[in-house]
Amino acid sequence: MIKTLVEQARRYPGLIPQFFFLGMGLTGATFYLIRLARGPHVTMWDKKNNPEPWNKLDPTYQYKRKERFLSASRLRRSPVE
Repeated sequence: MIKTLVEQARRYPGLIPQFFFLGMGLTGATFYLIRLARGPHVTMWDKKNNPEPWNKLDPTYQYKRKERFLSASRLRRSPVE
């Protein structure tokens, strides 16, 4: 297969950038899949000292929420001046 690619690259030099970017894309996708397979990175916390980190938040803490289904009746419009 490599021999065929080299022959085609010699015959059609315009394919060399395509082979380069295809190789870079495959390499990046492989490294990304390896990174995902190694385990979670964001959801780790100290299980001995703080097993439930959400319990240490203030009652006044403003949670960031996004509603999936927002009805038109819940929207408020400011009056035009």
